[in-house]
Amino acid sequence: MNLLRRRFLGSSLVVLGSSLLDALTTPLWKWRGTVRLEAEVLPNPSVPNSTPTSPVQFVDVAREAGLTIPNVWGGADHKKYIIEAKGSGLAFFDYDQDGWLDIYLTNGTRFNTDWPAGKAPTSHLYKNNRDGTFADVTEKSGLARTGWQTGVCVGDYDNDGWDDLFCCFWGHNILFRNNGDGTFTDVTRKAGVYDEQIRWGAGCTWLDYDRDGRLDLFICNYIKLDPEKTPSKAEPAQCQWKGIPVMCGPRGLPGDTNVLFHNNGDGTFTDVSAKSGILKPGPRYSITAVSYDFDNDGWPDIYVAVDSEPSILYHNNHDGTFTDVAVIAGCAYSENGHEQAGMGVAVADYDCDGWFDIFKTNFADDTCNLYHNNGDGTFSDVTFSSGIGINNQYVAWGCGFIDFDNDGWPDILQINGHVYPEIEGHELGQTYKNPRLVYKNLGDGRFKDVSSEMGPGIGERFSSRGAAFGDYDNDGDIDALVLNMNDTPSLLRNDGGNQQNWIKIKLIGTKCNRTAIGARVRVVTGKHAQMDEVHTGSSVMSQCDLRLHFGLGKSQTVDLIEVKWPTTQKVEQFKQVKVNQILTIREGSGIVAPAGASK
Repeated sequence: MNLLRRRFLGSSLVVLGSSLLDALTTPLWKWRGTVRLEAEVLPNPSVPNSTPTSPVQFVDVAREAGLTIPNVWGGADHKKYIIEAKGSGLAFFDYDQDGWLDIYLTNGTRFNTDWPAGKAPTSHLYKNNRDGTFADVTEKSGLARTGWQTGVCVGDYDNDGWDDLFCCFWGHNILFRNNGDGTFTDVTRKAGVYDEQIRWGAGCTWLDYDRDGRLDLFICNYIKLDPEKTPSKAEPAQCQWKGIPVMCGPRGLPGDTNVLFHNNGDGTFTDVSAKSGILKPGPRYSITAVSYDFDNDGWPDIYVAVDSEPSILYHNNHDGTFTDVAVIAGCAYSENGHEQAGMGVAVADYDCDGWFDIFKTNFADDTCNLYHNNGDGTFSDVTFSSGIGINNQYVAWGCGFIDFDNDGWPDILQINGHVYPEIEGHELGQTYKNPRLVYKNLGDGRFKDVSSEMGPGIGERFSSRGAAFGDYDNDGDIDALVLNMNDTPSLLRNDGGNQQNWIKIKLIGTKCNRTAIGARVRVVTGKHAQMDEVHTGSSVMSQCDLRLHFGLGKSQTVDLIEVKWPTTQKVEQFKQVKVNQILTIREGSGIVAPAGASK
């Protein structure tokens, strides 16, 4: 939500605008060990791998897939408190290790509602039946919980080969250990990650920040929300947006600090937020975090999308500490130095120059950001020059860099939905329910809005929040799972994306963490090189497929696959690999389980 567009009536609070100093030319941090990947970037339109257009359509198949249980999140027509407007994320993950993505859907509740026995909304786990449908296995799994569940991230924290689930709540977060038999156990207190305070956990991400082979846990905290002390819409003339009475926040409400837990290797964690420097940015309205190695120094950094305040880039100092360098690096504000309402974040090397770039979603009457990584410790806001800045009418949430047509260039899928249902019926040029947006990567640093060409699943209107991206039907193209406020979810099946070639890679760590989070994969076809890292979190408070997907265009063979493992930093190479298959690569053992082609 955008602090610059919210005003408290009768409040003495004064909000001062922020700006960056144009004179800052030298970063306060130095990117160490930086080596640019040796790969020639193919300028568009001379990309031999790519077809001019791909007949890709996104079709919502949620109902026929069995995803029919609606989300419940506060009042449908009116929001009294900000928690009712924020919504939550969801997850694609393979909980039973059968090679097919399963689905975890978060859920919320409503204030002052006495639910009949057994009727309260809960989170849900759906098993992939491998035929385009899903079975609800929530009861058996032990994952059903009621309350305001917000974010989710997946990682094998105990390195037992089964991916575990961390769930954020307004209330108390929960760590679910995967027992490997289709069930999960709440180990929050036993693991030492229970917080006695009532806190609003938003997004989370697993990372191995000290490269000891064990996954650590980062948690975004949003607002210290106490409804008894928070002005509500029911109180006359408290908060307005464009003259319409609405719920209050985030501006004027107390922010909170983020948390970092270090994995002790014995099933427990230690809170290292203070000693690591995670607390130094102070209280913020943090929503979504993602961990990537942004400076190519071999150590995972953390980027946090922050609502109504400067976003955060925690640079890993290699000694167990972090420094927030976002302002100096140029990825804290908009291009003209304004604070923004950061919601979601996606990361990719969209121009294939060997450096990871950042896409961040924001509030209406603003644009999303595309930050280009300059490779020298700074980012440039290229939102407008890239063609991304043409839509400012939406409140944007979930997002992902997905190569929807497999042409070898990461495209962008953006999920939208306003926070104020009260705007319906007013002539503001904005609506509560919105379509999705798709930006096609043209391969020359520019994107084109192709939303109108991408099928009915993109044009359908909801007030949506979280989004997860992955190939749930294993057909070689990327699909999308979307959470819709007070409605059933959308499962956007990609039809036609697999008409071009692809390869998908699952990594298994042995010396590094089992999930291989932080491992970097580089895929080369001819003169075209792509890269990605295994990561958790991102989008908005959501979890995407942990397998890495690369579109290959018309290439018939992958010339080179390089895997850089995060703990040892050793690189394994695989040459002349067949396309259109799902590979499993185990650290130190090579390709252990190639799957058959899907076409």
